[in-house]
Amino acid sequence: MSAATDVGAALPQQKTDILPAMLPALVALAALPFVSFSTWITLTVAGLAMGMMIFIMASGLTLVFGLMDVLNFGHGAFIAVGAYLATLVLAPMAGYMQADSLAANLTALVPAVIFAAAVTGALGLAFERVLIRPVYGQHLKQILITMGGMIVAEQLLYAFWGPQQIPLPLPTSLRGAFIIGDAAVEKYRLLAVVVGLAVFLTMTLVLNRTKIGLLIRAGVENGEMVEALGYRVRRLFVGVFMAGSALAGLGGVMWALYREQVNATMGAELMVLVFIVVIIGGLGSVGGCFIGALLVALLANYAGFLAPKLALVSDILLMVAVLLWRPRGLYPVATR
Repeated sequence: MSAATDVGAALPQQKTDILPAMLPALVALAALPFVSFSTWITLTVAGLAMGMMIFIMASGLTLVFGLMDVLNFGHGAFIAVGAYLATLVLAPMAGYMQADSLAANLTALVPAVIFAAAVTGALGLAFERVLIRPVYGQHLKQILITMGGMIVAEQLLYAFWGPQQIPLPLPTSLRGAFIIGDAAVEKYRLLAVVVGLAVFLTMTLVLNRTKIGLLIRAGVENGEMVEALGYRVRRLFVGVFMAGSALAGLGGVMWALYREQVNATMGAELMVLVFIVVIIGGLGSVGGCFIGALLVALLANYAGFLAPKLALVSDILLMVAVLLWRPRGLYPVATR
């Protein structure tokens, strides 16, 4: 019995690294002395909402790299396509969007989101089969071919919808703000926070509490061993790619509603920010991606209010600072 106890005592205990998870709160508290409390609340909620939307778009990309070792520079195409697909559903349901009823607004909004996510997921399957599959393990070719795919997708959007921006106004019930003391908190930003948290919690539960999640995490660490146990890693690759594409489509719809307009270049414009978040969080880490998105968005909002010129480079400076501290990101998973 004592021998067994000694063996158990000798097992190494994995330490929980909580410092990176505390960084968004530390950044928020550091900004508090420089602004009034009501302004701080408004900026913080705005930063959280922006961070959640960025996380939704970036989480699929970090999973794709972590499991598939694929540098998908075409990820932005699914963001733009998702936003345009939503307009196909919302345009004929403009009456529901303009109604002064949350139920009526959701009757239009929910089908648009589901349609955009489903179609972008299906397009992700085609993208993986046609462009990604021939270049597995060849990073330079992946960069070239996926970037080419994004350019083709952007030109196709121009061909079908034209070069003009398409307005995508918020539904009536999500306009305006809640007044909390002297602070104004926009309704849509609160919705974005709720949706982002729901996506993060769902991904965390799936990856940590289900068999498919176990196989995905095992595939990140050692894909050959998972195949040796009789599981089809290639099917996992396809499923993860489709899920990542669907998340990009969902994020595109939310970002388009946030900006209240859609254009063909929105995906390409967001890709730099998405890659910065993925690099800060650690390649392959959903939790790191979540923390990185919050950090980038909060810092951008505080800097935009306090020092607008600094806000233009705040995300780059943040990435440099994080990589000097932790060269592999906050919570790295990929060992490649």
